[in-house]
Amino acid sequence: MKVAYLFGSLNRGGAETLLLDVFRNAKQHKLDAIGIYRKGGVLESDFRQSAIIMHKLPVGANMIGYLIGLRKLLQNNKIEIVHAQQPIDAFYARLACLGTGIKVVLTFHGYDFTDRKLSMLILKLIIKRTDTNIFVSETQRHYYQQKYKLNTENQEVVYNGVSFDKLDTILSHSTTGLRDELSVSPDSLFFGSVGNFVPGRDQLTLCRFLKRLNEQEVDFHFLFVGSRSDMVSRLYDDCFNFCQQNGLSDRVSFLGSRNDVPSILSQLDAFVYATDHDTFGIAVVEAMATGIPVFVNDWEVMNEITGNGKYATLYKTKDEGDLLQQFMLFLQNKESYRDKANDASQFVREKYSIEKHVQKLKTVYEQIGANRS
Repeated sequence: MKVAYLFGSLNRGGAETLLLDVFRNAKQHKLDAIGIYRKGGVLESDFRQSAIIMHKLPVGANMIGYLIGLRKLLQNNKIEIVHAQQPIDAFYARLACLGTGIKVVLTFHGYDFTDRKLSMLILKLIIKRTDTNIFVSETQRHYYQQKYKLNTENQEVVYNGVSFDKLDTILSHSTTGLRDELSVSPDSLFFGSVGNFVPGRDQLTLCRFLKRLNEQEVDFHFLFVGSRSDMVSRLYDDCFNFCQQNGLSDRVSFLGSRNDVPSILSQLDAFVYATDHDTFGIAVVEAMATGIPVFVNDWEVMNEITGNGKYATLYKTKDEGDLLQQFMLFLQNKESYRDKANDASQFVREKYSIEKHVQKLKTVYEQIGANRS
């Protein structure tokens, strides 16, 4: 089966990072594919250096021209399946593929909680007109299946995958210089969280927790790794101002966007995360794979990816008091939490590898091909 992957832009994001790892592993798993994108981005050169041939096809002002160009590109490359990463691209693909027999697959990487009217309209138009919808967790699949009353036969779960070989390569070359860079004492508890300040994340609960932890006179330094979004700048600003107003400025560092996250994780004593509605939680999985104790709120998908809390410590969502209580237990018995973290590392490496992700994708494609014939 030859597959065309459709992208909007090639900027750095969860879906783009995942697909870049898929492309880099394509030859190894005999995945026959091309990539088609509408806009460039910071990952454009990385995609072009991967094992997959990339085609840039801007939409421009002439939508009909774009659809005709997309149709020709798909037919000239003998594409059998188009795999879109956004509803809008699945919608374009469905129009371009009319009468061709080419199947359309759509992966949902998020929820529809913050979608605007036009985005919701496109989602409603396309979600029942794809040949298969792919979801990144059972939690997410259940949500969409219930809300949109979807046919259960055409809905698949393919967990996100992490390239642990790449992670381990970075870890093997990582340094321990971040404490020195930030002038943090070797005796201080050094921990943090990873995630951009965007809707779906809940860094403010972590800030309230840090205030409570400081009141317990714990010697710590906490890192927020993630960028400030101009579109929702208040999410970052509220956290930054809270730390300023509550005497945490010397104990909390806002590092912004970083390209050395695995190296940072390897230097931490623990990882703490809070979500409002993540669909999977790659940052959590990467932290678990690094082998450090992980604390995450009991949002349904976090129960799912941590084995119902067997491989991470769950605390009540938006309850900084419960997080504090769980964290103080960790401080009193670090050794047992580290043992649990070692088990967690083995668990996620077996379940959420990029290799398993690609294998599952190929199985879905083969099923679609069997149905086609």
